[in-house]
Amino acid sequence: MSRNFTGAPLDPTEVDTLLDLALRAPSAGNTQGREFLVLEGPGETARYWDATTDTAWRERSRRFAGLSRAPVVVLAFSDPDAYVERYREPDKARADGAEVEWVVPYWHVDAAFAVQTLLLAAVDRGVGAAFLGNFRGEEELKRSLGVPPSRRWLGAVLLGEPSLPDPPSASAARPRRRVDQAVHRGRW
Repeated sequence: MSRNFTGAPLDPTEVDTLLDLALRAPSAGNTQGREFLVLEGPGETARYWDATTDTAWRERSRRFAGLSRAPVVVLAFSDPDAYVERYREPDKARADGAEVEWVVPYWHVDAAFAVQTLLLAAVDRGVGAAFLGNFRGEEELKRSLGVPPSRRWLGAVLLGEPSLPDPPSASAARPRRRVDQAVHRGRW
């Protein structure tokens, strides 16, 4: 994850290529109920920061200056209704006609697959990228950008030319679990 950006603009064709690759990620029932809203340039990206942060957070964050220079903010949304409708179609409907019980909300899974693909594609193409989760400001952000109320915001992907120094996350010091700690074979 890049946490410091130069602010240099990205070629819009490069952004479109990355988004096209992201939209090729797997999707339950090929529903494709994930959408991106792209904010480009300081005027548009400021709307994201204004809705999701406040002055106190920006002042105490050691990373805000570098993060806020990302020239592109891609907001990932899921459409739960698309999945409910898709799984009512004959090839997906339950034999007994009952509604699908969404133990796992695949709309979030599919949006996460698309975000992961976007992050990997960016790195492969030499573009700095970082994922920022949705912790605050969803309704304000959606309202200010005209996002339909039915869409759920997953988080933001920052894209841009990476800059140094790139301050590491404190979480990076946590040890990585080994295969023998996280993988179970045959049974738990």
